[in-house]
Amino acid sequence: MTTAWLVLALGSSREHAGNDGYDDSPSEHYSWDSTVQNHARVAVGDVIALWDRKELIGVSVIEAIDTASAEKTLYSCPQCGKADIKRRQRERPAYRCGKCGHLFPVPRQKTRTVTTYRSVHGKRWMNGRGLLSGSELRALCDAPKSQLSMRPARWERLRRALLDASGRAAEVKDIAAATRLAIAGGHRESVVRVRVGQAAFREQLLDAYGEICAFTGPTPAAALEAAHLYSYAESGEHHDYGGLLLRRDIHRLFDLGHMAVDTASETLDVAPTLHPYPYYAQLHGRPLMVQLRPEHRIWLDAHWLSKRPRT
Repeated sequence: MTTAWLVLALGSSREHAGNDGYDDSPSEHYSWDSTVQNHARVAVGDVIALWDRKELIGVSVIEAIDTASAEKTLYSCPQCGKADIKRRQRERPAYRCGKCGHLFPVPRQKTRTVTTYRSVHGKRWMNGRGLLSGSELRALCDAPKSQLSMRPARWERLRRALLDASGRAAEVKDIAAATRLAIAGGHRESVVRVRVGQAAFREQLLDAYGEICAFTGPTPAAALEAAHLYSYAESGEHHDYGGLLLRRDIHRLFDLGHMAVDTASETLDVAPTLHPYPYYAQLHGRPLMVQLRPEHRIWLDAHWLSKRPRT
């Protein structure tokens, strides 16, 4: 059964000041991130209905969802710490907390890393201005009294309401057909195994080496991963000096054995499978960017033996 999402798009008229908002173009794309409830439930092939609390803006089908990682600034009340703050247009101080009522000129702020999402839905966009009111749209939601910015609804109910209100059967049918043809995709929530202590392990490596990929050199911390030099999946332990900081792509290639370390010369060995790629090929024989300890050598020698055929 097709899911429809009623999503709030206020643009410059938004009062909520807990974040800087989103770069939306209703007829083309809609943006959200992992701080939003239901962020991971929206999928390719779902219907997206944008509204501004007063009326429907338009409806379409999600063709794709682009994801990325970004730093997001969050704002909160300096007295109670809640993010339910609003920007006052004319009065001063400029901000008011919706929880404790505190008035203040500047909110508290912090930055966190979030997953960002942007829908692509311009192909079958149907302008909905004047078709359905805010109260009619709320009634179509699974939870009519919900205050969430992304609310699930039943597409069949929305489809019937659009047909009754617009008489634009061809456009509505085009949207319905697209929901059946869309390739399954999007996002789903699942239970995963989490590496306990991984964050602390990474912090130790950053403290010891700074923002340096052990194989390629200076790299932004956001692109560095704590790479175990052995199979953590098998041992489940963080051994002292059992890891190095590696860039994400380098980490993956190391795990697969496409890269290894010759501890005798402390140089990189790049497998022939990567030689057609100039950037990786030039790393072959390059000295490491960090000094190895005896413990590193033990793990790296074991990695070499497991990934390189004996000659």
